[in-house]
Amino acid sequence: MNMETKPVYSLRQLIFYFLKLGTTGFGGPVALVGYMHKDLVEKRQWISDEEYKQGLALAQLAPGPLAAQLGIYLGFVHYRMIGATLAGLAFVIPSFIMVVILGMAYKLYGGLNWMQAVFYGVGAAVIGIIIMSSYKLTTKSIGKFNVQSFKTNWLLWLFFLSAIAITIITEQEQVLLFVAAGLLYMFVKAPPKIRTNKMLNPLIILQIGFWNYESSTLSKIAIFFTKAGAFVFGSGLAIVPFLHAGVVTENHWLTEQQFIDAVAVAMITPGPVVITVGFIGYLVAGFPGASVAALATFLPCYLFTVLPAPYFKKIAKNQSIKAFVDGITAAVIGALVGAVIVITVRTITDITSAAIAIASLGALIYFKKMQEPYIILIAAILGIIIKLFL
Repeated sequence: MNMETKPVYSLRQLIFYFLKLGTTGFGGPVALVGYMHKDLVEKRQWISDEEYKQGLALAQLAPGPLAAQLGIYLGFVHYRMIGATLAGLAFVIPSFIMVVILGMAYKLYGGLNWMQAVFYGVGAAVIGIIIMSSYKLTTKSIGKFNVQSFKTNWLLWLFFLSAIAITIITEQEQVLLFVAAGLLYMFVKAPPKIRTNKMLNPLIILQIGFWNYESSTLSKIAIFFTKAGAFVFGSGLAIVPFLHAGVVTENHWLTEQQFIDAVAVAMITPGPVVITVGFIGYLVAGFPGASVAALATFLPCYLFTVLPAPYFKKIAKNQSIKAFVDGITAAVIGALVGAVIVITVRTITDITSAAIAIASLGALIYFKKMQEPYIILIAAILGIIIKLFL
C-alpha cells in the first residue's frame, strides 16, 4: 500500500476518529501514538504498518508535538493536504475547547480557597507524573540505565547529562545546544555524503528576527509560541522547559504556581499535552491569547509534516538525518529532565506536597495501567482535604 492506493475509509470517518481520539485520548504522547497504531493499523487496517512507521519517523525528525504530527501525517497518507488539515484540526480542537473552559474557571475561581486547595494537590501530583514521563522518554529514546547502554550510547548520554546541567544552571532551553548535539552525532555516526547543508537552512531562517521582536502582547505571544512549535523536538512534555523559560523567567506572564497549574491542566485534558499553550494564552490575554498561542504552536508542526511528507520515503532512509535526530533528541530529553528538577525544587515546598508527588510516582510505577487523570483527581481531593479540613 502507498499514498496512491485507494483508501478503505472515507475522509469523514477519519475526521470522526480524530475527533474521538482528541476528546477521549488520555495518557500523553506515548499513549496517543499507541492508540493510533492499535486503532488505525491493527484494528481497522486503514493505514499500513510501513506508512505508520514512516509517519512516526517524520514526527520524531521534525520539531513539534509528536502525537499531533503523527495524526497530521496519517491524514495526509490517503487524503493529502485536506486530510492532514482536517485530521490535525479534529485532533486538537476538543482539548482546545476544554482548556479554554478551564482557563475561564481558573480566572473566575483561581483566588478562592477551594481552587487553590485543588491545585495544591494537583500541582504536586503533576511533579510525580512528569518525573515518570521523563524517565520513560529517556529509556525509550536513549537507552536503559545500565552499563551496556552507557558504553554503547556514551555520546548520547553525554548530550543528555550536559543538557540537564545547562538547563539547571541557566533555567533556559538552549536551542543551539540541541542543534550542536544533532550535528556532532551526525558527523560521528553517519557523516553526510551530499549537500546536507540544505536541510539546516530552515532552522537558520526560523531563528532570524524571532528573539528581538517587540509589539503588542498578542504579537509577543505569537512570536514566542511559534518558536516553541518550531524548535522543540520530541514529545509534548519536551516543550515544558522551553515554555517555563519564556513564560515564567523571561516574560513573567505567569507565576511559578500558575505555570505548574497550566501543566496540570494539560494532564487532566485528553489530546496532545502541548494544548497547555491554549490555557497559558488564555491566562495572559483571554480567548484571543489562547487562539494565537495554539495556532502559533501547531502551525509550524503542521508545515514541518505536510511539506516533506510526499518525499519522506527517501528522507527516512537517510542515516545522516536519523543520526541528527538522535543527537537532538538526547539533548532535548536532558533539557526536560533539567526543567523537571528546577520546577520540582520550586514547587515542592513542604512535606505534604512531597508526599503527594512521591505517591503519584509510586502509583505510576506499581499500577502500570492507572491513567494520569485518575491520579490527578485523587490528588485534587487530597488537596481539598489537606488545605480546607486539616
